[in-house]
Amino acid sequence: MNNDVLQQLANILGKGDILTGAAVAAYEFPWETHSECRARAIVFPRSTEQVAAVLKLCNQLRQPVVPFGGTTNLVQGCATSDDDIVLSLARMNEIEQLDVAERTLTAQAGMTMQAAQEAAAAAGLYFPLDIGARSNCTLGGIVSTNAGGTKVIRYGMTRDSVLGLEVVLADGTVLTSMNRFIKNNSGFDLKQMFVGSEGVLGIVTRVVFRLASKPTTQHVALLAADSFEKVVEMLAVAQGALPGTLTGFEVMWNSFYERAVVPRGRLPAPIEPGACCYVLIESMGTDTAHDQSAFEALLETLIDEELIVDGVMAKSDREQADIWAIRDEVEPVLKQAHNFDVSLRSADAGKYLEALVRKIPQRVSNSEVVGFGHLGDNNLHVSVQLADHSAEQVRTVEEIVYDELRPFNGAISAEHGIGIEKRAYLHVTRSDAEIALMEKLKRTLDPNNILNPGKIVSIT
Repeated sequence: MNNDVLQQLANILGKGDILTGAAVAAYEFPWETHSECRARAIVFPRSTEQVAAVLKLCNQLRQPVVPFGGTTNLVQGCATSDDDIVLSLARMNEIEQLDVAERTLTAQAGMTMQAAQEAAAAAGLYFPLDIGARSNCTLGGIVSTNAGGTKVIRYGMTRDSVLGLEVVLADGTVLTSMNRFIKNNSGFDLKQMFVGSEGVLGIVTRVVFRLASKPTTQHVALLAADSFEKVVEMLAVAQGALPGTLTGFEVMWNSFYERAVVPRGRLPAPIEPGACCYVLIESMGTDTAHDQSAFEALLETLIDEELIVDGVMAKSDREQADIWAIRDEVEPVLKQAHNFDVSLRSADAGKYLEALVRKIPQRVSNSEVVGFGHLGDNNLHVSVQLADHSAEQVRTVEEIVYDELRPFNGAISAEHGIGIEKRAYLHVTRSDAEIALMEKLKRTLDPNNILNPGKIVSIT
């Protein structure tokens, strides 16, 4: 059967669009997000019709299929086995339409976020999403994971920018819901069922994104606070002082900041490490005089109310980029770590992290907890540095991270999804009835369980 399915796939795609053997193992994952690629083959369709033909064949043969976007997720959402066929959207990466008047971008799912950002900017518009993996992650991937990133406080998650989708179901049915309107109450909004579904219900092939006005002003400051409670106060003050323009409010505990800047890290330090927390505040707007004065007034208020102990405001594009580079310096934190992203009330994030800092080293020797996140949208990232990555130690860390989340009624995933890593803990966030309905949807749309099997929910 192995050779038979490969031959039939080659007939659909052509031999130049299928990889087998050593070429599969040589596939490289960005950010070292997964172990070696294992699969019967990697296929590269070039059209929705080819995706549909591949899935129809695989469904008939009950052949598992794992969709690949940019493969930058951190929860093993693209993990594969020797029996899988990998379906990569990398060669479906074209813009079909950029409508300046209606402010929409219609593109194939394999286009990278950075390419979409650049296309929108060239048209005088703004792609309202940004994450550190922008050069690798794809539009289909960010839709399938409902990615967040650094602009959520202003523009929302991915689903807030998706107007329409085209999705291929497990049996090869093409569901075309390429809505281009902000308002459309014509029955069920079916696209929302696939946003954040991690490819277990269907494979996204085309997307209509809602674009925004291109900001003409940008102001960035890096501030230091001597307590997390003052950071929470800073957020409230910033939200009141910058209505409509506050775009980023990123917090870095010293455990993160000191790894990014000299002398321990590799980046210049605008502020010396050693404070409790460091906050990156960004505003973006279109009124040059007003936006600058409002931002400067905010900083003066924070100083007058003694909410910060040090700070620097970027005076140039270069200085803005340098400050953002510190927040984006995640490699020293994520590498050799077990990584989590959770959601909880902003005011609770400090107490929650304190509990992890106290309890994890007590039960796991040679471990260290690092905290950072998008505090303005309730998202906290936790990286646990481990010397011992045995299954037992990792399980102990996971249990502490999620058990300590329960008193705060938090969510086990803010933006990374569930994949395989978090599946066993889904009950912490979702009720039995919710999980049962997820399983029912999976069985209904993918009764042969061929699409990204084992991710989010497990059905037999």
